[in-house]
Amino acid sequence: MTNRVDRAGLQVAVELADFIETRALPDTGVTEDAFWSGFSELVHGLGPKNATLLKKRGEIQGRIDDWHTARAGQAHDADAYRAFLQDIGYLLPEGDAFSIETANVDPEIASIAGPQLVVPITNARFALNAANARWGNLYDAFYGTDALGDLPQGKGYDPERGARVIARAKAFLDDAVPLANGTWSDAVAADLIDGMIPPLNDPNQYVGAGEKGIYFKNNGLGIFVEFDSATDIAKSDPLGISAVWLESALSTIMDCEDSVAAVDAEDKVLAYTNWLGLMKGDLAEEVTKGGKTFTRTLNPDRTFTAPDGSKGSFKGRSLMLVRNVGHLMTNPAVLDRDGNEAGEGMLDAMITTLIAMHDLQREGGNSVHGSVYVVKPKMHGPEEVAFADDIFTHVEKALGLPANTVKLGIMDEERRTSANLMECIRAAKSRVAFINTGFLDRTGDEIHTSMEAGPMIPKGDMKNAGWIAAYEDQNVDIGLACGLSGKAQIGKGMWAMPDAMGAMVEQKIGHPNAGANCAWVPSPTAATLHAMHYHVVDVFAVQEKLLQGGRRAAREALLDIPVATNPNWTQEAITREVDNNAQGILGYVVRWVDQGVGCSKVPDINDVGLMEDRATCRISSQALANWLHHDVVSEADVMASMRKMAAIVDGQNADDQAYRPMAPEFSSIAFQAACDLVFKGREQPSGYTEPVLHQRRLELKAQRNS
Repeated sequence: MTNRVDRAGLQVAVELADFIETRALPDTGVTEDAFWSGFSELVHGLGPKNATLLKKRGEIQGRIDDWHTARAGQAHDADAYRAFLQDIGYLLPEGDAFSIETANVDPEIASIAGPQLVVPITNARFALNAANARWGNLYDAFYGTDALGDLPQGKGYDPERGARVIARAKAFLDDAVPLANGTWSDAVAADLIDGMIPPLNDPNQYVGAGEKGIYFKNNGLGIFVEFDSATDIAKSDPLGISAVWLESALSTIMDCEDSVAAVDAEDKVLAYTNWLGLMKGDLAEEVTKGGKTFTRTLNPDRTFTAPDGSKGSFKGRSLMLVRNVGHLMTNPAVLDRDGNEAGEGMLDAMITTLIAMHDLQREGGNSVHGSVYVVKPKMHGPEEVAFADDIFTHVEKALGLPANTVKLGIMDEERRTSANLMECIRAAKSRVAFINTGFLDRTGDEIHTSMEAGPMIPKGDMKNAGWIAAYEDQNVDIGLACGLSGKAQIGKGMWAMPDAMGAMVEQKIGHPNAGANCAWVPSPTAATLHAMHYHVVDVFAVQEKLLQGGRRAAREALLDIPVATNPNWTQEAITREVDNNAQGILGYVVRWVDQGVGCSKVPDINDVGLMEDRATCRISSQALANWLHHDVVSEADVMASMRKMAAIVDGQNADDQAYRPMAPEFSSIAFQAACDLVFKGREQPSGYTEPVLHQRRLELKAQRNS
């Protein structure tokens, strides 16, 4: 049983109330009465509107299901389908052209293009690593990954590999900061001015001298060439360079949503505690690495002396955004006056904004322009975006903040949002600072929205489906048409293979080439490697060219349904697809339910590590639910696959002492949760995994506490 206290008509878990009153509120200038009364008004005043919007989601989905069911066996009529979507208010008319009016946006969002990390806020070590990933050593990134084409062998430093790393890094410098004469590899110490500064092709790229090195800029991004004669690397280099540091993760989303497992007050307090530490600047975590224990804290800014003798600095930390929960889920941490769980998105909005006030009131913190950046996921259409705007308008008034202090990130990851993106942006035109394509959730919603249309193409074929290219192009084109360039981020999705850095370096340049001024990466190392792409590509020049070209994709192309036309899959291909999906679901869910791990590197069926979160799980579960519904496979076949894959997942986790095997009994709560996601997949709202995962995780926690 949760112990609760009454606060302005809200029944609040004791640990959450204590956190707010003793840790979050002090030094903000907000009184307890003002906070709790404002929170109560938010929950009780806007809660009914939240419920109405969720009901509308279900009603629209029901009408789409009925439309497809009534036409089962008939050829798809795209014109009739589009007219139907307009009739039911799914597809809305686009209004007149406009430009967003967002003000006080930090340069990492508005005017500099670069990588973006997403990290679970419940893990303090990961959060600190991500915040400190503003700068990364390119030498380390090349040496320790397959970005050179192979992995390091053995232990200790390999001089031959080191030489390859140095050559590759200097080739990067030749492109980003070319010398006036020759190359960085040809230059020697005698060529340096004052022992550190090489003559540059563009002298304006030289920013200044820092401790043990020099700073340059290219496409708005910093580069630090370090000279440390005490290192073996510097001793082997004719220039004496010991490291090449790149400004890497310009921004990081501290995630309260897809990458965490936060189901009750205990979990929410952990998330909010870490966010508070980041906003106050005092988060610390004891880390043991290489047999040594040390305390990790936030990095300081980097200072330098400019050519004219003035002092300057680069930020030492990534600009931090916080991703709140969407409109769907509730949380038992707070009950309303009728005993119903409050909307978790409202908890996040009120509490994460309150916590961010600590940053707004200090010098040298996260935002230099007095803004709070909140990413809002899983919104369906402009009405829901407008509702999010209403939530933050209320929060700002309750906390005494200027209007539009909170900047909103709109995740373009549901089909009703994609199809009405311009109007979604218009609904928050004074606070939108971010739009982002989320292919994973978007695919899950694609499958669920058209569940009744027929059996969907296999998961791996989705990236080549007609709707996906239109979706990616339209997101950029509409963002540019709405004036986001120079004011807000237009982002692209995650590189899901954290160990495949060679492939990432080869392929992910496609994101800046597509006009995206940020894209998601799975690790600080990946951020450093991806940062190279933004030196090669001037994203804002690309955006300007795209803007002149107009919209590339018709909105109707988004409505192409990826149904398999006359599928002739072999039984072997079907079994392989089912096994692949089952293994991915189980590998993710068992950690989520048993260990409360919301995002992790999960080995796939071929033992390739993939970053998995609820979005990837949504695709796999909806794909299997769809094939079950259309008799591509039977329940018996899927259950046999689930049991077979459970044993494989057990083997993949054999070295994890905290792991609880699912086979051979197949009776664990985690295994039941995975089965629920598949066999009850059609009835899950929008195909989301959260309701099942939260219920089963709470069940497990109650069992352990009994």
